[in-house]
Amino acid sequence: MLNTFQLYTKEFRYNLNLAYPVIIGLLGHTLVQFIDNIMVGQLGTAELAAVSLGNSFFFVAMSLGIGFSTAITPLIAESDGMKNVKLGRNVFFHGLILCLLLGILLSIGVLLSKPLLFQMGQPEEVVVFSFPYLQWVGISLIPLICFQGFKQFSEGLSFTRPAMYATLLGNVMNVILNYFLIFGNWIFPEMGVEGAAVGTLCSRCFMLLFMAVYVRYNTRFILFVENIKFKLPDWSLLKKIIRLGFPSALQMFFEVFFFTAAIWLSGFLGKNPQAANQIALNLSSMTFMFAMGLGVTAMIRVGNQKGKKDFVSLKRIAHSIFLLIFIFDIAFCLFFLLGNQYLPWLYLDGTNPLQYSDVSEVVTIASSLLIVSAFFQISDGIQAVVLGALRGLQDVNIPAWITFFSYGVFGFPISYYLGLHTELGTVGIWIGLLSGLTASASLLFLRFHYLTKKLILNLQHGTT
Repeated sequence: MLNTFQLYTKEFRYNLNLAYPVIIGLLGHTLVQFIDNIMVGQLGTAELAAVSLGNSFFFVAMSLGIGFSTAITPLIAESDGMKNVKLGRNVFFHGLILCLLLGILLSIGVLLSKPLLFQMGQPEEVVVFSFPYLQWVGISLIPLICFQGFKQFSEGLSFTRPAMYATLLGNVMNVILNYFLIFGNWIFPEMGVEGAAVGTLCSRCFMLLFMAVYVRYNTRFILFVENIKFKLPDWSLLKKIIRLGFPSALQMFFEVFFFTAAIWLSGFLGKNPQAANQIALNLSSMTFMFAMGLGVTAMIRVGNQKGKKDFVSLKRIAHSIFLLIFIFDIAFCLFFLLGNQYLPWLYLDGTNPLQYSDVSEVVTIASSLLIVSAFFQISDGIQAVVLGALRGLQDVNIPAWITFFSYGVFGFPISYYLGLHTELGTVGIWIGLLSGLTASASLLFLRFHYLTKKLILNLQHGTT
C-alpha cells in the first residue's frame, strides 16, 4: 500500500512544476475578476449583479472558443512525444486559423444576443448596466480566443510559463485601467460597470500581442514558426482538430451553461440573490483554477505518454495528478467552511446606510452558498482533471455525452426545482450544481479507468 502511494507521490514535484505557471496565470485572470467584482461592488449590488448577468452570456461563448482551442494541446503534446516537428508546426498553424475564425464568429454572436437581456425576466436596473458591459467583453472574445491558440500550443510543448507571464502583465494593466475607468480618476471619464469591460478588452489585446511576440522570437519555438508559410489549409488536419475540438467545446459549453443557468435562475429570485451567486461563483472559480492547471498538466503528460505508447506509465502519472487535486480540494473545502461568513464582506461596502439592508441580505445568502461550494470543491476538481486526462487520450465524444447527462439531464432539473419551487432558493440552485458535478466526476473517472485498462491489455496482446 505504501509503495503504491509512493509511486504516485514521486510524480508530485514534476506535476507541480508543470502546473504552477498555468495555475498562476489562471489565478491572475480570476484575481482580476475578483478585483473587478470588488470595485464594481462598491457601486452597489445592482452593478455587481450586472457584471454577473453580462458575463453569463460572455462565458457561454468563451467556453465554445476555448473548448475548440484545447484540441491543440494534446495534438502538440503527441507530436512532441513522437519528435515530429513538422506535424507540430502544421497543428499550430491550423489551430491559429481556427481560433481567429471562432473569435470573430463568437464575438458577432454575443453582440447580436444583447437584446435578449431585456427578455429574460431579469431585474430591470441590472439589465441597464449589463447592456453596455456586454458589448465590450463581447468584442474581447477575438483577442482572447486567439491568445488561447498560442497558449495551447506553448503548453502542448510543456512550456507553461509564457502564458503565465502574458496573463500576469495583462492583469496588472486591467487593474490599473479599472481604477481609472470605473471611478473616473485622473483624466479618464467615470464609466462605472462599462469601464470594467473596456479595461478587460485592452488587457486581452495586450496578452495576445505578448504571446505572439514571445512565440515568434523565443528560440524554444523557432523550429515551429520559422518555416510557416501562408498556403491553402490542409483540410484533413483541420477536420481532425475540429473533430477533436468540437466535443471538447461541447464539454466546456455544458459545464459553463450549467453555471450560467444558476446565474439566470438566481436572477428570477431578485438582484440580491444574483449578487450573492456572483460572489460565491467568483470565490469558487479561484480555487477551481488549481484543478484547471492540473487538468492541463494531465492533458500534456497523458498526451506525451500516448505518443510514446507507454500506457502503464500513462495510468500511473494520471492517478498521481488525480491524487494531487484531491489533496488540494480537501484543503479548499475546509477553507470555505471556516470562512463562509467572512469572505462575502470582501466584495461589499457595509458602511453605506442606504444600502445596508441589501448588503446584509447578500452576505447572508452568499455565506450559505459557500457551505455548499465547500463540498463540491472535490467533485469539481476531480472532474476537471480527469477530463484533462481524457483529452490527452484524445477521447472526447463519450465525455461530451457524460457532461451533457450530468449537467443537463441530472443537475439542472435539481437546480430548477429546488431553486424556484422550494424555500431553499439560491441554496437549492447550488445543491443542483453539487449533484451535477458529483455525477460528472464519477462517470468520467470510470471512463478513464475503462480506457486505460483496455489500452494496457491491447498492448500486452500486441494490438493498439
